[in-house]
Amino acid sequence: MTPVQKAIWFIESHYSSDIGLDEMAAIGGVSRFHMSRAFGAATGHSIMGYIRARRLTDAALSLARGAPDILAVALDAGYGSHEAFTRAFRDRFGQTPEDVRANGTVPQPEYVEHLKMDETFVENLAPSRFVDGGALLIAGFSERYTSETSHGIPALWQRFGPHFGSVPNQKGMVGYGVCCNFDDDSFEYIAGVEVSDFSGLTSEYGRLRIPPQRYAVFATTDHISMIRRITHTVWSKWLPSSGHQAADGPNFELYPESFDPETGHGGYELWIPIKT
Repeated sequence: MTPVQKAIWFIESHYSSDIGLDEMAAIGGVSRFHMSRAFGAATGHSIMGYIRARRLTDAALSLARGAPDILAVALDAGYGSHEAFTRAFRDRFGQTPEDVRANGTVPQPEYVEHLKMDETFVENLAPSRFVDGGALLIAGFSERYTSETSHGIPALWQRFGPHFGSVPNQKGMVGYGVCCNFDDDSFEYIAGVEVSDFSGLTSEYGRLRIPPQRYAVFATTDHISMIRRITHTVWSKWLPSSGHQAADGPNFELYPESFDPETGHGGYELWIPIKT
């Protein structure tokens, strides 16, 4: 089993209990950082977001079956008050707990069942090369995402596209898609370029200093639509069996000058920080 499969098994056996990312990492035999990135790449969910969704789904099903005590359902779902439970419930289902109990049904689009893993890996993953990368200054447009909302990243690139090539102090014509500033549920993504310094940047630009770091680099000529499967393969298959450990730090996609954002062709690379 991969670390993510082990985590899913444990979650499904224990999600009504107080569990967190540290336990998931220990179950999978990897670091918190590795588990967080691997789980998101494999499932499209953050670990804690998935746990909350599973608890709320169980609560909704219980209410749809006519559970008489909403506070008891809220406490079982890990919420300390009726009000906090109602807010979270409405955010997910668009209805109050009382509405679901009265209607006897759970809104299907937000119903989160046990994850059925897509275990399909990229079979022809190119061998990695190892690079001792120097310090980088990255400037671009940034947003915060969860694994569930990361489908919005292409729209961020569309917003940044007209600025590519004219960012103050830009170095070269290589694009960087940087994942950084992680917490248990979310991460910051910067669609940007390398710059020589941050002077001249307006407030619309996010900026990030990446220190020198050793990386495992995976180059591919596959279409950009394959990036999630490739990322899943690297984090869930290659890294656990490689003898290397992921370092806590920014990882990024590198888009060379040959990459065409209009067609999605031209090749790109994944740079994964590893411990030395």
